Amino acid sequence: MKNQPFKHQYPRLLTIAGSDSGGGAGIQADLKTFAALGCYGMTAITALTAQNTTGVRAIHGVPPSMLRDQIDAVLEDIGVDAVKIGMLHSPEVVRTVAEAIDRHGLQRVVLDPVMVATSGAVLIDSPAIMALVKELFGRAVLVTPNLDEAALLVGRPLTSEADMALAARELLAKGARAVLIKGGHLAGDVVCDLLMERGGQPYWMRAPRIATANTHGTGCTLSSAIAAHLALGASLVDAVDSARLFVRGALDAGASVKTGAGSGPLNHGFAPQPMRLMAL
Repeated sequence: MKNQPFKHQYPRLLTIAGSDSGGGAGIQADLKTFAALGCYGMTAITALTAQNTTGVRAIHGVPPSMLRDQIDAVLEDIGVDAVKIGMLHSPEVVRTVAEAIDRHGLQRVVLDPVMVATSGAVLIDSPAIMALVKELFGRAVLVTPNLDEAALLVGRPLTSEADMALAARELLAKGARAVLIKGGHLAGDVVCDLLMERGGQPYWMRAPRIATANTHGTGCTLSSAIAAHLALGASLVDAVDSARLFVRGALDAGASVKTGAGSGPLNHGFAPQPMRLMAL
C-alpha cells in the first residue's frame, strides 16, 4: 500500500522561553495554549527554573550554544509559522535569539519581556534588559509587557491609564513596532489593556476583572495565544482580541480550582480546539 501524498500541515508554533517546573507558566503554559488552540508546539528552552505556585527557588541558564542548536534543529526540519519569546535571562541569550531570527528570516515574532514572576521574583538582570530592547524590540511584531515590566523598561512606576499611554509611546520610541501594555495590576474592577502600533492610535480594551487567585502564567498564555492566532492568519488587532478572550475563559474556568498553596495556574483546557490543518 502506497503512502498517501501529504496535503496538509499543522500551524507550527515555537516558544523560546524558560521552563516552569510547576507547570503553570513558561514553556509549559505555552505548549498548553498552542494545543488548546489547535496548533503544533515546539520548544527551545532558555533556562530551567525550580518553582511552584509560591515562588522561584532557582534558575539554571541553558548555554547559548545549546539554545541555538534547539532553534536550528526544529526550524531546519519542521519550520515555523509564528514564534513566542519569553524568559531570556542574559545578554548572550538575547543575542543568540536575535541572530536566530535573522538567520531563519522569522517574521511573526511575539516578544513577552518576562522580567518579574507572579510571585514577585525578578528573573532578568539590567544588562539583559538593555540587550532585549536593543536586539529584539525591532525584530518582534509585538512586545507584551505587563505593568511592572513596562515600568522597568521606562524606569518609573505606572499607576494610571495615562501612565500606560505615555509608556507605550516611549517603548515605540525605543524601537518596538507595536506594544501591548497589560493593565491587570492597576486597581479597580475593570481591567484595561492598551495596544499601540507605531504611527497608530491607542486601542484600549476593557473588561470586568475576574475574581481569582489563579493568575500564574497569564502573561505567558496571552503572548502564546497571540502568536497562535497570528500563525492562523489573523491580523494583529484580531489576534490580540482573540487571545484576550482565550485568557479570560481560562481564568474564569480555573478560578475555583486549588493547585498548590500560592497563585495557581489557568485552566488552559477549558475549550480545546481540534488540531487545525493548513494546506501545503
